[in-house]
Parts: sequence; C-alpha cells; structure tokens
Amino acid sequence: MLKIAFHPIYRHYLPAGHRFPMEKYELLSEQLLHEGTCSHPNFFEPEIPNDKYILAVHDPEYYYDLVNLTLNQRTARKIGFPLSRTLIEREIRITDGTIKASEFALQHGIAMNIAGGTHHAFTNRGEGFCMLNDQAIGARYLQHKGLVDKILIVDLDVHQGNGTAEIFQNDDSVFTFSMHSKSNYPFKKETSNLDIALENDTNDSAYLNLLKDTLPNLIAQQQPDFIYYLCGVDVIKTDKLGKLGLTLEGCKARDRFVLEQCKLNQIPVMCSMGGGYSPDIKTIIDAHANTFRLAQNIYF
Repeated sequence: MLKIAFHPIYRHYLPAGHRFPMEKYELLSEQLLHEGTCSHPNFFEPEIPNDKYILAVHDPEYYYDLVNLTLNQRTARKIGFPLSRTLIEREIRITDGTIKASEFALQHGIAMNIAGGTHHAFTNRGEGFCMLNDQAIGARYLQHKGLVDKILIVDLDVHQGNGTAEIFQNDDSVFTFSMHSKSNYPFKKETSNLDIALENDTNDSAYLNLLKDTLPNLIAQQQPDFIYYLCGVDVIKTDKLGKLGLTLEGCKARDRFVLEQCKLNQIPVMCSMGGGYSPDIKTIIDAHANTFRLAQNIYF
C-alpha cells in the first residue's frame, strides 16, 4: 500500500497576499481522495519525533532558537514566513512524516510526504521557506538505525538544493544530485556532488533527454540502497518562482522516469513534494497529484 504523510497542520494560515500557496497541501489530499487515487488508509499522521534525529543534522543552537522563537531578526527574515509556535510544530511534524515515510518506503518500495522537500535548510540556518531539512534528517535516521548505507538524493525542484548540498558536503555516504534553473534562487549556489544548471525556458525534450542521460548512469555508479526524490513542480513554465519551460505533461514524464528507474533497480524511494507556485492553484494540484497517480500505477 502507498503510505502518505499528511496532517491538518500542513495547511498553515499565512497573511493575506503571501506568495506561498499553503492551501495546496489540504487541496491535494482532498483531490487524491475525491478522484479515488487514494483512500483514507493510505494516509498517516506524523507526530513529534525525538529531537535527537533532528539534531543529527541541525546545529543545536539553531534548532532550539527556532523552537523557542528566539532566532535573531535577520536569520528569521530569511526563512520567509512569520514565525510562530504552530509553524514550527508544522515543520517538525513534516520532518516526522518524512522519517516515517522512509520506513514505509523500505517496506513497500515507495512512500510519500504531501509536504517536505525543505532543501534550503542548512545545518545552522533556514531560508527560502525551509527551516528543517526533512530529507537530510530522514537520511541520517535510516543510517543511524542501520537500515541503509548509501543514499542518493535526486533533487529536481527548480531551485538548487543548497542546504542539502551543505549538510552532506563532506559525507561520501550520501550523494547529492540537483538539476535546477541556472539563473534562479539561490543566487549563491552551494556545490552538490552533481549539479546540472539549466538555461531559462528549458523545454520538455531537452530536460527529459538530459535526465535520461544522467540518472541511470548515476544509479549504476553509486549503487544506492535508498533514494530520496524531491519532486518540485516549480519546473513548469507557468510557475511564478521558476524559470524553466516544462509543460504539465513534461513534468509528469519526469516523475514517471524517476519512479520507473527506482522500481527497475529495486531501490526504495521516498518522495517529498517540494515547490509549486503557478498562479492557478489547479495547475499546482494537478502537477503534484500526477506524482501520486504514477506511484500507484507503477508500484501497486
């Protein structure tokens, strides 16, 4: 069974006019249920994880300043959200969703988190709507438990996974691959194990050809025990915060190829949704829903 992390707290209320489409999380879960892609047993509610799993990735001073709402103003401003106890609880539960989904992926081949993909969270700071790096924490959790050794992070969000790259910069057990917009945020890029920077308006065929030339060889070279897939849909041409040129079908073909490669190689994969900022919320929901539809079709 496809297991999906979701909690009502994922739908956090922001000030009117905020550019982050927080409502997408609730709408996505409702859409998956409405169309029959998923049923209620597919979903599980994340809890509050033990701090030690978060502190295996994040600096204690930063983490406890975040929890206690005592971050300095400059650090807090870079996160991009008005900080509150509810927002921090939300982030912590998202992290637990990814931890538990990682375990479900080992059991079922794949599992997903309706939120997550917080790849701009560094060891000691957050930025770009990210506070705790959920997939990095999940990776450390699996390794700490002795469940996997080698991990591959496939980050196909339109923005470079700069925080993830920093966290694992000196760790050969986690290979970071980011394929992103060259001229987009973050404007100061970190160095992943493999970075592919794409020109503005890269279309479906160019994007997919590059991915197909890269991912199978990368899997063969690294031979990971586990894959984290960050499947942001901000690669679509209509996205307000993206600069690439993919269609909705091109984004779906991207997801299909990645998931088929994981299935073909019998490597468990955990998916976090990442970004999506198209003006029409229906476009965002459909693009994200495609990832879940494909997971059901390919695996179950």
